[in-house]
Amino acid sequence: MKRYNYHIFVCENKRPDGHPKGCCANKGSAEIREHFKSRLKELGLQANVRANSAGCLDSCEFGVSVVVYPEQIWYGAVTKNDVEEIIQSHIINNNPVQRLKIAHPRYNKDAGKE
Repeated sequence: MKRYNYHIFVCENKRPDGHPKGCCANKGSAEIREHFKSRLKELGLQANVRANSAGCLDSCEFGVSVVVYPEQIWYGAVTKNDVEEIIQSHIINNNPVQRLKIAHPRYNKDAGKE
């Protein structure tokens, strides 16, 4: 039996200043991860959903990057204001947030097929 139904990985990679891809850490990823964790706890979901920090996901050019497993849905340009929508739509209702999905086939194999 699996321990968690979902894993939410939030990139907290730190690249040197001026790196062409930027870095998620400078875009507030730690605060976003903490918000995921607190909302999951408030909603009583922490036993089934885990929000973790991740090292480099190699997608910092897309903003704060978040990947949700087991579906391998990659989100980009995630802000603290998007956390609730991801939890309510994707985690609770199994409906990924289309507007936040990274529209590149390297990250979401179905990119451009919606």
